[in-house]
Parts: sequence; C-alpha cells; structure tokens
Amino acid sequence: MSWGTELWDQFDNLEKHTQWGIDILEKYIKFVKERTEIELSYAKQLRNLSKKYQPKKNSKEEEEYKYTSCKAFISTLNEMNDYAGQHEVISENMASQIIVDLARYVQELKQERKSNFHDGRKAQQHIETCWKQLESSKRRFERDCKEADRAQQYFEKMDADINVTKADVEKARQQAQIRHQMAEDSKADYSSILQKFNHEQHEYYHTHIPNIFQKIQEMEERRIVRMGESMKTYAEVDRQVIPIIGKCLDGIVKAAESIDQKNDSQLVIEAYKSGFEPPGDIEFEDYTQPMKRTVSDNSLSNSRGEGKPDLKFGGKSKGKLWPFIKKNKLSLKLGATPEDFSNLPPEQRRKKLQQKVDELNKEIQKEMDQRDAITKMKDVYLKNPQMGDPASLDHKLAEVSQNIEKLRLETQKFEAWLAEVEGRLPARNEQARRQSGLYDSQNPPTVNNCAQDRESSPDGSYTEEQNQESEVKVLATDFDDEFDDEEPLPAIGTCKALYTFEGQNEGTISVVEGETLYVIEEDKGDGWTRIRRNEDEEGYVPTSYVEVCLDKNAKGAKTYI
Repeated sequence: MSWGTELWDQFDNLEKHTQWGIDILEKYIKFVKERTEIELSYAKQLRNLSKKYQPKKNSKEEEEYKYTSCKAFISTLNEMNDYAGQHEVISENMASQIIVDLARYVQELKQERKSNFHDGRKAQQHIETCWKQLESSKRRFERDCKEADRAQQYFEKMDADINVTKADVEKARQQAQIRHQMAEDSKADYSSILQKFNHEQHEYYHTHIPNIFQKIQEMEERRIVRMGESMKTYAEVDRQVIPIIGKCLDGIVKAAESIDQKNDSQLVIEAYKSGFEPPGDIEFEDYTQPMKRTVSDNSLSNSRGEGKPDLKFGGKSKGKLWPFIKKNKLSLKLGATPEDFSNLPPEQRRKKLQQKVDELNKEIQKEMDQRDAITKMKDVYLKNPQMGDPASLDHKLAEVSQNIEKLRLETQKFEAWLAEVEGRLPARNEQARRQSGLYDSQNPPTVNNCAQDRESSPDGSYTEEQNQESEVKVLATDFDDEFDDEEPLPAIGTCKALYTFEGQNEGTISVVEGETLYVIEEDKGDGWTRIRRNEDEEGYVPTSYVEVCLDKNAKGAKTYI
C-alpha cells in the first residue's frame, strides 16, 4: 500500500489532504491551549476561594477556629489550595510537553511538506517540458513529411511536362531531395525525442512520483502518530497528578474524621465557663410573722423594686449598694477593661491572666536573647577594639536590662493575680464554693437567678467599674426616699472575722481579724454574708472570711424550704 503507486495521478488531492492534516494538528494545539487556560483559571478561582474563607489573623474569627470542626474546615481549605496547585501543574505540563512541542513540529511539518510538493511540481514541470518537446518534434516531422510529399509531386509533374526545361526539372528534383532529407532528419529527431520522453515518463511515474509521494505519505503518517502521542501525553499529564489529588482528597477525609464533637463541647465550656456556682435555694419568707424586714434581695417577689436591686446610695449605712448589681449599658460606656481582667468571671479571668503571663514570658525571653547577643558583641569588641567601641553598647545593654526588669515585675504582678484566682476558683462541693469569697472580695460576682431581677450582666462582666458611681447617681434619686423609710434588719446571729478584709467595693464593709460583728443576713449561696458593726455601718463580707454563729431563736431567722 503506497501512495506512489495507488495515487500516482492524485497530486492535487494529496496536497489538499496534507494541508487538512496540518490544520487538524493546529486545531488540536489550540484545544490544548484553551484547556491550559481553563486549568489556570480554575486553579486561580480555587485559590481565591480558599483564601476568601481563611480566618483573618488577629481577629475574633481566628479564635473561633480552635474547634475541631473549624480546624477540619481550615485543613479542607489548605487541601483545596494544594488541589489548585495540581491544576496549575496540569496547565504547565500541557503547555511545555504538548503545545510547545507540537507548535515546533507543525513548523517542521510545513517546511517538509513544502519541500516535497516542490519536488513534485518540479518533476511535473520536467515531464511537461519533455512532452512539449515531443509534440514539437512530432509536428515538425509531420510538416517536413508533407513538404517532402509536395516537393516529390511537383518534381514528378515537372518531369512529365515536355514544355519545362531540363534545368527546371533538375531544380525540382533537387528540391524534392532536400525535402526528403529534411523529413528523414525530422523523423530521426522525433524518434530520439520520443524515446527520451518515454524514458522520462517512465521515470516520472515509476520512480520520481512514487518517491515523492512516499515521502509525503511518511510525513502524513508521522503527523498522525505524533498527534496520537500528544493525546497520550494529554491523558498522562492528568494521570500524573491523580495520586497527589487523591492525597488532597484523603487529607480532607482525614480532617473530617478528626472532628471530635466531645472535644468541641469541652472547648465551649472552657470558652464560656464563668467559674461561679449555681445559686442556692430561695428562702421561704414567712409573712405570717410580724417581721420588720425588707423583702430579701434575692427574692422573686420584690414588688416595690419591680425587678430592681435594693440599693442604698450615697454614704448612708442602711442598704448600701448591692455589690452584684446588674450593669447596664451606661456602666459599659463609662468604664474600660481593668488591667487585672476583674470584669470577667473567674474562669475566663484565669485564662486571660494565664495568656498574659505567657506573653510576658515570651517578651522576657526575647529581651534576654537580645541581651545575650549584645553581651557577646561587647566581648568581641573587647577582644578586637578595631571592630568597635565596647562602651557604645553599655547604654543599649542597660536599656535591655531595664526592660527585662520591668517585664519581670509586670509578670510577677499578673502571676500574683493568677495565683489569687487559681486558689479561689469554686470547686464542686459546698466547702470549696465558700472559698470563692476570697476572690470575690476583690471582684464581687454577679448573682445568677432564674428571675429577671437576679440575672447576670448580659456582657458577662460582674465587677464594678471605676466610673460605676456615675451610674449609681443616675438611679440614686429614684431609690433614696424608698430606702430612707426602711427600718434596719434585725440581727440573726454573730460572727467573728477570721481574716482582715478591705471592703473597697460599694456595698461591702471592712473588718479586722478577730473583730465580732452582727449577722443580719445569711449567705444565700453567693459566697457573701451581710453583717452590721453598729447602727450606721453594715455591708457584705466574704463568707469564708468570717465564722458565723446564728441565733436559732432570733426573730429574723429564716426557714429554708
């Protein structure tokens, strides 16, 4: 099966077919090029998508990604970023292994095709020239034969005519001979050219054209093979990244399997645990007895206050500011976050203090590393004075040492607060809960209640601000007259101060170790006991700071249900 023998007369059609083959190859190159552009665009979109949903650094959103489900989502985003990278690899490999290679091959193919068909046209032109020469010699031979016949006929006519002179007859005879000789020469020339043409024609159809068409056939077959190889490469480029893409997908599956709902639930506890114990039982208030007492601050039936805490404003002794007052928005605007995080519940405060201590320790280590580096540099200067003046580093060394000392003092301050919180966080049992009073003495906690008049602050803060007095003054006018009319609560027992307590917050009272005072209201489960020193001084102290001795027969004793 050869184009040279089977298609010896299809030169023009072969020329069209080979051009079509090159067009198909160029169309395939264009297809692959557009595929690479799609892969790049897809990879870019995947990267942008992954970046869009990554948590912003130093933001609240970043803190939320400590949960295992969120970590799995981050892992998914990272795997998708790697997944996008594999599509970029596909694009790069297709461009380098297919597009560039085929584009170069197309140029070579066009050049080879041009050369082959040029040789074919040259052979065609040669055989056409030979054919023209043959036709020319043939016509000349035909013409000379006709001229010879006419000359012979003229001679015979002249020879038969008795009126023609002998000279004219001789002249006609010579002319006939000349024409016969010319015919013979034309015959010989025609025969020679015919033989040559037949030889050239045989060479053309059996040698030149088959060779040229064979080259064109081989060229076309190489093009077909090359296109097939490119298609295999096209598939192989995709196949090469499948294992890595599989690893990306396995990573997503592994991240999904790492989600631990129990761990996330524990993290929620750690994030929002206040450290307070639930409120105790509500006391039964026996209104059948003629008691001259105000309704309990923790009671659900505070009808006069309509859910407001019982307060005594200014510097008056009776009903001082309830230390667990629910803060409103005004108090939030008037105050800033205290340095010791005392606005937070105990557990959250401990976490913040621990975090601050860790940050300070890192800063100290950084400063110490810098000090060591400066010290080494100073030693180098001492050994090699030409490199620098050692005294020039003294100021910097002193500055770093001073920074270290400041940071250590700061760390000690926060560690003291941390130790205070860790030693006074309430435990599960009642006795440990009572110890929380030592911590609450510095930061009175919010008392949680199932009713609105006992609910904690919506923002989670529970200690009074420096500017809380401004808030108090806003409400003082509404309550002063109401509390002035109240009679003091009767004593229901006595207590002895086990420790000295500085009552710095509004609503508390200072006591000295060993001092004996009157108990006018028991601890209701919040860690505070209300006491009175004399008629003009009363307030709250941590229950763990006093030893209470109740008088069971006292008029103000309450019965629990």
